[in-house]
Amino acid sequence: MVLYTSPFPNSFLSVLHSFSWGLIFPCYWLADRLVASFVPTTYEKRQRADDPCYFHALCIIITTPIYLALLVASLPFALIGFLLWSPLQSARRPYIYSRLEDKNHASGATLLTEWKAAGNGKSFCFGSANVCLLPDSLARFNNVFNTQARAKEIGRRIRNGASRPQIKIYIDSPTNTSISAASFSSLVSPQGGDSTNRTVNAGIKRTTSMEYKGDNCGSNNSEDSREDKSGAGEPNEGEENTCIVRINGEDNGHMSDTEPDTVNGQAHASGPAEPSLEGDTEISKTPNHKQKEGDSGSLDSYSASRESLVKVRVGDGTVDQSTVNNKLLYKASIMKKTSVRKKKHTDETFDHEISAFFPANLDFLCLQEVFDKRAAEKLKEQLHHYFEYIVYDVGVYSCHGCCSFKFVNSGLLFASRYPVMDAAYHCYPNGRGMDSLASKGALFLKVQVGSTPQDQRIVGYISCTHLQAIAGDTTVRCEQLDMLQDWLSEFRKSTSSSSTANPEELVAFDVMCGDLNFDNCSSEDKLEQQHSLFTHYKDPCRIGPGEDKPWAIGTLLDPEGLYDEEVCTPDNLQKVLESEEGRKGYLVYPTSKNHSSSQKGRKASLKGNGRRIDYMLYTEEGLYLEWKVEVEEFSFITQLAGLTDHLPVAMRLMVSTGEDDP
Repeated sequence: MVLYTSPFPNSFLSVLHSFSWGLIFPCYWLADRLVASFVPTTYEKRQRADDPCYFHALCIIITTPIYLALLVASLPFALIGFLLWSPLQSARRPYIYSRLEDKNHASGATLLTEWKAAGNGKSFCFGSANVCLLPDSLARFNNVFNTQARAKEIGRRIRNGASRPQIKIYIDSPTNTSISAASFSSLVSPQGGDSTNRTVNAGIKRTTSMEYKGDNCGSNNSEDSREDKSGAGEPNEGEENTCIVRINGEDNGHMSDTEPDTVNGQAHASGPAEPSLEGDTEISKTPNHKQKEGDSGSLDSYSASRESLVKVRVGDGTVDQSTVNNKLLYKASIMKKTSVRKKKHTDETFDHEISAFFPANLDFLCLQEVFDKRAAEKLKEQLHHYFEYIVYDVGVYSCHGCCSFKFVNSGLLFASRYPVMDAAYHCYPNGRGMDSLASKGALFLKVQVGSTPQDQRIVGYISCTHLQAIAGDTTVRCEQLDMLQDWLSEFRKSTSSSSTANPEELVAFDVMCGDLNFDNCSSEDKLEQQHSLFTHYKDPCRIGPGEDKPWAIGTLLDPEGLYDEEVCTPDNLQKVLESEEGRKGYLVYPTSKNHSSSQKGRKASLKGNGRRIDYMLYTEEGLYLEWKVEVEEFSFITQLAGLTDHLPVAMRLMVSTGEDDP
């Protein structure tokens, strides 16, 4: 299958499309700015409350007639442009495939060779997020604004979090082998040097802020971090960008004496400190992007490229600790003792956390609501610093391909570090209300992730979708889930290869992700909860219809609280979501007739931990029979705090092949 690298089959149509859109754009922009001036966000309302002279109201009175006059003047040109633009959409391709042109930064071909080196398997990390990149006037109804600046900052944060080295800390403690809870609060730096502050509970896994300066514990594609990392460190088999530090707990549960300075956050080593990343003057004007010093989500702080993954193992093998310490400069925080939720299901086989960072070595990213074209371009440029392959501007326009007129695309965007082999898009024909104006649908992708010693391709399938959003449209969503399964089955059949000329392909994984717009606890979503999709695909956060696992939290934030100081930064939002009271104040909860819609200060006992409408699903059906797929980690991510009203989610899958490759 040919991947489309341009929206039209020839340059003439592309030029004609650009000309028609150039006639439409002034009218579109003026209408967007006019509406936006009358839809303030909560942040702007707070700012205006301190304005005794009503300066903003005066500005609106002056600018509104100007906007209206220019809008009326631009309408004839917009009409001519529309008459040219609309017929052209019948020739438009359903997506644009972009590949990084800079060969020095490309790494997709190198990643394909890692499968052979991994021996008995390899892990893959998937991420999904609804980023709410609508035209600014529409985004304000979700209490976010400045779409163009947000797009750039979202891209920076994602690639900055994903490109950091993966530092794994193993804590051996023969005195404590208990398994602690699934609450992963952020760490605090110790204020003193007493030994009690050095005690580490071997069972607690936390997301921590760490400063890293290493001798290239693997490579990464981030242009900012590439300048600072060089050397000869080698990752373990099957793990890239990984550095391992072992903290020995034999001395009555205390840190070993080789790391006293590290515990106090003052590790000493040669080499300059990691420089801060470039700032953005446009972004600094908006509250979404104002970060405090040391904020883990800020691109102007050291912590933006810090590692968040801390793992605990007991009785593992030995590691030359002094050698590792000489290669690392980091500031480790001591785990504070908090009230944590105990695991009710002790048979859980994977780690789960609320993380202030996107996972290190993120391999695949699926985004929803990237509706604005200019924002999509800015986002793509930032993501290309880490992801080599991107599929964007997915969808159809006008009346082409769907039953009703489509003003915007599907909002789907896919980014990958591995080569994309095939891609297909389908539009849901049954959209209703406002959703019918967007070409919401499903994007299906086939990626190559390696090859066997017999030169058989190892591939994976990824599906990204966004379902009907209007509450109560359960029948519409169920129909869309039916179509989703049928389309995926057709895509797999049409893209499979088993002929002599093309050796049989081995399927390593099949993952489905996206904003499904229903949760697993609301009584109004029972039809979706019992859909056959969940008999074929597994949800790591789900026990069964109507019941989530106790550690799973909602992914839909209460828009009214996005700019509260308690949650406006990744670290703050992470801390709030770790407590039950915090979740009640800032997450949207499953609908119930017995409770009011107000989220703030709710004291009533509610089912679940918020509305989890963003899903990561995987299946073991249709994969190579001798391989086993298991979830290694699942994360709820706060790194986009203040930039969107959804929590991103991430899942790491381990594909185990056994001792020998097939």
